[in-house]
Amino acid sequence: MAQIIDITSAQHFSSVLSSSRVVVADFWASWCGPCKAIAPLYAQLSTQLSRPATITFVKIDTDAQKDITRTYNITAMPTFLIFKAGREIKRIRGADPKGLNEAVRELAKEAGKADEAGEASGSGSTVGGVWTGAPAPKGYEDVTSSVDLLGLDFLNLSTETKDKRPVFESSRPSSLGQGKAKESEKKDWIESDTDEQLMLFVPFQATIKLHSIHLTSLPPSSEEDDEEAATRPTKLKFYTNRPHVVGFDEADDTPCTQEIDIKDSDWDAKTGTAKVELRYVKFQNISSVVVFVVAGAEGSEKTRIDRVRFFGETGEKRNPGKLEKIGDEQGE
Repeated sequence: MAQIIDITSAQHFSSVLSSSRVVVADFWASWCGPCKAIAPLYAQLSTQLSRPATITFVKIDTDAQKDITRTYNITAMPTFLIFKAGREIKRIRGADPKGLNEAVRELAKEAGKADEAGEASGSGSTVGGVWTGAPAPKGYEDVTSSVDLLGLDFLNLSTETKDKRPVFESSRPSSLGQGKAKESEKKDWIESDTDEQLMLFVPFQATIKLHSIHLTSLPPSSEEDDEEAATRPTKLKFYTNRPHVVGFDEADDTPCTQEIDIKDSDWDAKTGTAKVELRYVKFQNISSVVVFVVAGAEGSEKTRIDRVRFFGETGEKRNPGKLEKIGDEQGE
C-alpha cells in the first residue's frame, strides 16, 4: 500500500514534484476540523491511485511548512493543490469530497494513458508527463516552463527553421527512433545556417537558479560522408543575465560564465540527450542565459538541436494571506 508522504521541507517538496508525473498535495493544520473530516477520503484515494513516479499524494502541515504555504498562497484550510509536470493545474479550497474525488481520479486516468503511450514509444525519460531525455537531477525541478518564448532570439539559424519554440516543447522529439524518411514530416528542431555556430538568447519569466541542462540532438544517420548533414554540438559557452543576444564578434571579447566540452560518450545512445551540468554557484538569480554553440563534430558545417530542458529552482515568491478554515458545511 502506498503511503502518503509528509513533506518536511521546501526542497523535499521540489524533489517530489520533479520525480512524479502527478502530485496531489493536502495543505492542512492540526487545528482544522474540516481537514480531519476529509482525511479518510484522501487516504483512500492515495491507497487506490498512488503509483511510483506517476501519481503521488503528499500532506503539508501549514504550521510546520510556512515557506511552502507562503509560496503557494494558501489562505484556507484545507486546500488541495494538484500538480502536473511540476505545475499547479487545479486548486480545491475547502473540504469538498466530490470535487476532490473527481479531480484526482481524472488526473489518474490521464496519467495511465500517458504511461501506455510511453511504453509504446519505448524511448526517453519523462518527469510528470514531460519528456526530458534523461532522468531529472535529484532535488531539482524542470524550470523550462519559465522560458519567455516571445523573447527568444537566435543567431545563424537556418532559413528553413520557421519557429524556434518547438525545441522547448515537453513532447518527445518527432525524430526519435524514426528513420531518415520521417525527417520531413514534422520539423521540431533547429539547425545552424552558414556554419556550425549557433547563438541562443533565452530569457526567463522569473528569476531562476540553473543546475543543469538536458540537450537533445538527433542528426539523421547516414552511411555516406555527407558534409551537409548536421551534427551534434561539441563545445558550448554560456553567458548569463544579458539584456539581449550576444553577437558572434562580441562573444570573442566577452568572458563567458562557463565553457563546456561535450564528448561523444556524453550523448545517450537511445535518446540522443547529453546532461550538461553547470557550476551551480555561478548560475544563481538568472534572468536570461545565452547558449553559444561554438563547434560541432569535426568536418561538419551544421549543428542541430532537437530539445532543450532547463533544471534548477524558481525564485518566485508570493505573499501569504491569513489562514482560515473553510468547508464545515461540506466536510462535516
